[in-house]
Amino acid sequence: MDNAGLMLQPHEPPGFTAMSQVFLYDTTLRDGTQREDISLSVDDKLTIARRLAEFGIHYIEGGWPGSNPKDAEFFARAGRMNLGATKLAAFGSTRHKHTPCEDDANLKALLAADTPAVTLVGKSWDYHVSHVLDTTPEENLAMIRDSVAWMKAQGREVFFDAEHFYDGFLANPEFALATLQVAAEAGADWLILCETNGGKLPWQVEEITRDVASRFSTRLGVHCHNDTGCGVANSIAAVRGGCALVQGTINGYGERVGNADLVSIIPNLQLKMGYEAVRPEQLRELTGLSRFVAEVANLKHDDHHPYVGHSAFAHKGGIHVAAILKASDTYQHIEPELVGNERRSVISELSGRGNILFMAQNLGIDVNREDAQKVLGQIKHMEHEGFTFEAAEASVELLFHRLQEGYQRPFELVDYFVITERRHGRGLLSEATVKVKVDGEVKFTAAEGNGPVNALATALQHALVGAYPVLRTVRLSDYKVRILNSATGTAASTRVLIDFQSGSEAWTTVGASTNIIEASWRALADSMEYALLRLGEEGQDGA
Repeated sequence: MDNAGLMLQPHEPPGFTAMSQVFLYDTTLRDGTQREDISLSVDDKLTIARRLAEFGIHYIEGGWPGSNPKDAEFFARAGRMNLGATKLAAFGSTRHKHTPCEDDANLKALLAADTPAVTLVGKSWDYHVSHVLDTTPEENLAMIRDSVAWMKAQGREVFFDAEHFYDGFLANPEFALATLQVAAEAGADWLILCETNGGKLPWQVEEITRDVASRFSTRLGVHCHNDTGCGVANSIAAVRGGCALVQGTINGYGERVGNADLVSIIPNLQLKMGYEAVRPEQLRELTGLSRFVAEVANLKHDDHHPYVGHSAFAHKGGIHVAAILKASDTYQHIEPELVGNERRSVISELSGRGNILFMAQNLGIDVNREDAQKVLGQIKHMEHEGFTFEAAEASVELLFHRLQEGYQRPFELVDYFVITERRHGRGLLSEATVKVKVDGEVKFTAAEGNGPVNALATALQHALVGAYPVLRTVRLSDYKVRILNSATGTAASTRVLIDFQSGSEAWTTVGASTNIIEASWRALADSMEYALLRLGEEGQDGA
């Protein structure tokens, strides 16, 4: 093939400066929804699109309007949204074989979506042309050329997604390059090199991309999947090879094991490689964006996600914490605030005194070295009994407060009684009675619940709410039980973690005992005490 014939005039997007800006193309709303356990409503998709635009994503791929009614409705409603500088893209395929563009239902649906940008996927691997499309290489090239030219004639910015490009290039480079050539000649604004099967390694991607970049002036982008765990690395390698745009999804959501993760790609490009993807103030919203999308998708956010996970800048080992108190860069690669995260000290039996001092400092509690040593001793003893404080920072904070001179607990347990029985006509029933002392006065309350812990929690809250009305806002949101030494059977120790919420505030406390009710009580009592510290003891005695 004559390489000189591949040199075409560039289609530079506005504001592009060579080797400085990398454009971001998010496909969470299409590729991301192909993950097995994700199903987004139209409202969900609109909500995520708005947040992506606020963050500064340059292109948002909303879906495939010709494939289902939900995506068609999304585009109809999204067209009325103000996304600022962000462009909405509709995704579809090149025309069907032997079908004129103006008669092709898929292309007509793309046009009807009325988006400023359109992405057309076409085959660049001759193996797929013969075995999947069941057509000739010549017809496949005509399908690409006709579809791109027709869509450009409608005034759209056109992305040509060269599906399976890297596999196709290794199998038959002449044909793979020819698919790019016909797309570029037809006016494509971007040529997207797709690593669709996710099987290539970074040096292969960089080498092939560099070869393609040397032949074309049309801007290149990359679209990677993560089947070898290299989706992020391959995307970065493609940028090194000459790509000016990266396609990916938030949190790496996608089919099979997922797509390239923009949440890791963006800070790597910006903080490690010197490219500009978003403004620094937008980058500081990255952690919030990652967690927001997980919440809307009804998925647990990965605590160990690079850059944005709850544990990404958490330090557990005492030696580590002692070092970062002197110089933060000794055990972390960036300042967490750059991506909107925060440094944490994790409290456990592995902690040193530095962990305690660090956490107290973050909480704004004045703790001297002697008190820190006392708290550390308590924690090590309690963890030996079965407590764990890594996920129960509220319980740790209470240990600090209880050491403070003049601190008085807001209530004291007198006794509690819990029964569970099956009653004729009512089924299974749990009932709890609680006596607590507040300012020398004993409060006695009984409550029913759908289980013994629910009954106990309700009774405790009812016993305290008269003195502390703020507790009306508190609700139990999650309850976790773990059997610690299961080999001992029913005599095993039990650990309970309880999550509570009040408005936007959330906290977790821990209890442990060989008796699950006692373990639950200890966590419940800590939660109510912590709520009064966090929310204030407003309205005490009904005032």
